[in-house]
Amino acid sequence: MPQPHHLQPGPTPPSGGDPAWQEWSDAWTRHIPVLTGRTDLTVTVAPGAGGGAPACFYPATGRIEVDATHIGAPDVANPRRAGHKRLVPTAYGLLVHEAAHAVHSQWSTPPGTSPVVAAVAELLEESRIENRHRARRRTDRRWLRHTVTTLVSPADAPADDPWHAGQLAGLLLARVDARIITAKDIKGVRAAVTTVLGRKRLLQLRDVWREAHTTGDTDADAMIDLAWRWCRILGIDPHRQPDTPTVDAGVFAGVLAQALADYLAHTAGLTPAQYRAQQLTARFSAPTNWSLRNPTDAERAAARTLAARLRQARTHQPEPDTRPSVTPPGRLRTRHAITAKAQIAAGTMPTATPWQRRAQVPPPKPTLHLGVIVDASFSMHPWAAPMSSAGWILAHAARANQAITATIAFGSDVTLLVPPRQHPQQVLELRADGGSTAFTDAVKLADELLQLRQPGRLRMLTVVSDGDLPDIAPAQRLITTLHRAGCAVLWLRPADLPGHTFTDTTTLTVADPVQAIGHIADAAVTALERA
Repeated sequence: MPQPHHLQPGPTPPSGGDPAWQEWSDAWTRHIPVLTGRTDLTVTVAPGAGGGAPACFYPATGRIEVDATHIGAPDVANPRRAGHKRLVPTAYGLLVHEAAHAVHSQWSTPPGTSPVVAAVAELLEESRIENRHRARRRTDRRWLRHTVTTLVSPADAPADDPWHAGQLAGLLLARVDARIITAKDIKGVRAAVTTVLGRKRLLQLRDVWREAHTTGDTDADAMIDLAWRWCRILGIDPHRQPDTPTVDAGVFAGVLAQALADYLAHTAGLTPAQYRAQQLTARFSAPTNWSLRNPTDAERAAARTLAARLRQARTHQPEPDTRPSVTPPGRLRTRHAITAKAQIAAGTMPTATPWQRRAQVPPPKPTLHLGVIVDASFSMHPWAAPMSSAGWILAHAARANQAITATIAFGSDVTLLVPPRQHPQQVLELRADGGSTAFTDAVKLADELLQLRQPGRLRMLTVVSDGDLPDIAPAQRLITTLHRAGCAVLWLRPADLPGHTFTDTTTLTVADPVQAIGHIADAAVTALERA
């Protein structure tokens, strides 16, 4: 979900601050008049400050809060020295952004305004106040650039629909016209937004935000009118749909999410793969009460056995083919023979293969992408230990067999037990003591890691769960989408637990949790043999 809004019109909650960060609060309180020209403002810097956002401004009491998480440790810099801002550019940029709100957000949403209209007006306000602040203090642009990555979240593009495409346009493309970021910075985002909205609608939205940039600081009516125009362009009728559009949990993310992730990776100085790994660690790491242990001899043996079965499946039923060779017998290939002689005459090691012989070779097989999703709710407690073993076994069996596996646990949250292309030395013991609300998030994570909807590879998803989920309808839509994309879905259900049976799956009832490992292995081997 998008981050909480950081312009809080209501009364500020009581806050005693943090003594460790008092020096920062005092220094920035003394500094804020330089940014705003106001002497009635105070700044609070503390871990968790910001009202759930990276920073926020409370107009009623004239208080700015900045989450100290974006600074690090209190001793990382001396806030009383001018040079400290270069050491904490993101946090200082957040201070500048909230200072812009303090000066230029002099209007409030009229009572009775539809929530969707109010949300759009607040979206337009972001680039408007930064544009005004840059006009007053041009040198602060460099700090505002650093705030973009904190004010934009990867969750801002969960689906390829007009509403979320418009959000990205208002958050990023509008900041190009505000001269905070450059068109080159968000080239990929612009292309993705254009794909979803079309060029005509995007140009209409651009007219809206450019007009907002010229709107006065106190003109609430103009901002609300522009928000209504924005809604009409996107096909939203606030009279019939007054609430902010919600995300359909049964829809996968698409080009918007990919473009946003690439942008955030670029701004962080990382490759997309490095940024994705960083996000996986931050969002899906195992809880601290989950333990690691060394694999048993039985688990090592099971991994070797499955690896052998996968190798045999890949070489199943050899087919006649031709294979180049350095030495006879075979058919002489004249051009390669001449090349070999020339290499020998030049005194180099010959690499040409003059002969071509017939041979029985294994047929080419696509790479196996196998995802395993394990239910970590309390009712699945007996399955926790076997499924922990299964993740380790599958990862090591796939290591030398052109296969990629990932094991994911879901309960109240999603945990990545074994990431793809990793071969853990120890077994992570999952604990089944949560709920089952995060199933759809787990399926979306599996799709993101293994590209389960993309053709050109052998794809299979295995779910180990009783199917007793609170979100049956969106879960079914995700499964159906995978099925129609050519990804097989195997569902293993405990025999002693009631639950829901999903369509577009191959459902097996399993009495012994240990047997589930064998069913997963058999399905992987069969899929390779039939590929």
